[in-house]
Amino acid sequence: GLTNYWGYNKLGYFALEAAYLSAPGALHEMKWAIKQLHAAGIEVLLDVVYNHTGEGSELGPTLSLRGLDNASYYRLQAEDPRFYVNDAGCGNVLDFTHPRVIQMTLDSLRYWVQEFHVDGFRFDLSVVLGRELDQFDPGAGFFDALLQDPVLAGVKLIAEPWDIGPGGFQVGNHPARFGEWNSEFRDALRRYWRGDENQRGIYAACLQGSAHIFDWRGRKPWASVNFVTAHDGFTLHDLVSYQRKHNDANGEGNRDGSDHSYSSNGGVEGITDDADILAGRARSKRNLLTALLCAHGTPMLLAGDEFGQTQLGNNNAYCQDNPLAWLDWRLPQTDAGKNELTFVQRLLALRRATPLLRCDYFQHAQIEIVPGLLDVFWFDESGAELQQHDWDNPVARLLGLQRVAARADDAIDIVLLLSNSDSAAHIFQLPLPNLSYRIAIDTHEPEIAEVPLPESAFTVAANSLVLLIATVTASDLQQAVQAQGLLSQALLAKESIAQGDEHE
Repeated sequence: GLTNYWGYNKLGYFALEAAYLSAPGALHEMKWAIKQLHAAGIEVLLDVVYNHTGEGSELGPTLSLRGLDNASYYRLQAEDPRFYVNDAGCGNVLDFTHPRVIQMTLDSLRYWVQEFHVDGFRFDLSVVLGRELDQFDPGAGFFDALLQDPVLAGVKLIAEPWDIGPGGFQVGNHPARFGEWNSEFRDALRRYWRGDENQRGIYAACLQGSAHIFDWRGRKPWASVNFVTAHDGFTLHDLVSYQRKHNDANGEGNRDGSDHSYSSNGGVEGITDDADILAGRARSKRNLLTALLCAHGTPMLLAGDEFGQTQLGNNNAYCQDNPLAWLDWRLPQTDAGKNELTFVQRLLALRRATPLLRCDYFQHAQIEIVPGLLDVFWFDESGAELQQHDWDNPVARLLGLQRVAARADDAIDIVLLLSNSDSAAHIFQLPLPNLSYRIAIDTHEPEIAEVPLPESAFTVAANSLVLLIATVTASDLQQAVQAQGLLSQALLAKESIAQGDEHE
């Protein structure tokens, strides 16, 4: 009694899902819809599934490619070609070492670009497309042909960079023109803000565009497609409301869907009217959204997360064509939904207005903005630079990030991101205290917006994230750096004297 709510089946790569149209063959309706989205300044990317077809395993029905040339279109097991290779987990995979498979896929991509004018593609389980024999190769024949195609040269390309075959996790290893879903970002943010141990270092790396993964062959931070939630898995609301999945409605005994969501329910599983738990969940959502939209890279936001969409703990709702999975457009009209939507709008506006929140190069603390001040600086709650033992501290819950960049008008922007995933409030001493910061975001008090900060320190509430921004002249910044240098020297001298007294 369940239906294919996600609305696609991989039998014909040139066929539009009929449910999108009011009548069979009315392709002009989709073309018109895309044209209207373009007129509104919205690009359209098509999620494409070329890695397998709906024909399933060797036990499945003959519906399309199997009946044309089974051995050419599909990868078959070498030891017994009666059986399929199943690196997609769906029964079969296409053989992208065969020229006809490559030709068919490129013909399909060109069709959607030339006839429907889509702006790009997201490739489901893209590692299958780059497998030469059993191993993934970023220089595989399909990728070479795709990147040389004149029709496809200007479109956006996004990879879901994994499959379930050998060596199937290939985040960061796709050709340079691809953006890639960054699952490490997803998991690091979830674990850090859940309070897991040993998360400070990987969380910090993800905030800076995951350079350890993507900074090669001239790639830029946009290559990291950052996300906390996607259509696969929990919604954001459910991520902070459910400790475990609740997929019984799918009819598979709750065996389907991921068992490793790194979620937290705040103390009660699912729906509750406890005001404290609801406030904590709302703050947790704001933490994740703020970290997502302040991180370098390309942010991806799941539809509905901006106003509290829930699937009641179902993390695999592909077969639920009913209110469980439908977007509930009443939610933005509720008080909670309005507040969440307003908060996301503020974050998006801040990201657009603040280049340091969407930097176009990887910051490695190698650019000196003014003498003595590099473009990125990591610090603890005392304002001091983090040392190796600080990064290695498994129970570290606090992290300060300072980014600095010069603007075209010779002014200098400074961004401070103060993260506290601890259960207690902490005072952060600012590394450059003599500057005029403003409080742009405080996830503990979301109603605060663009408020001046007169003090040289800021108390970050428990489980909260704060964004401070300042714009200064080069001379004012240089004076602040010199003053802070003198203060640091004095503190070091005082500490040295104290240690000497203690030794005596």
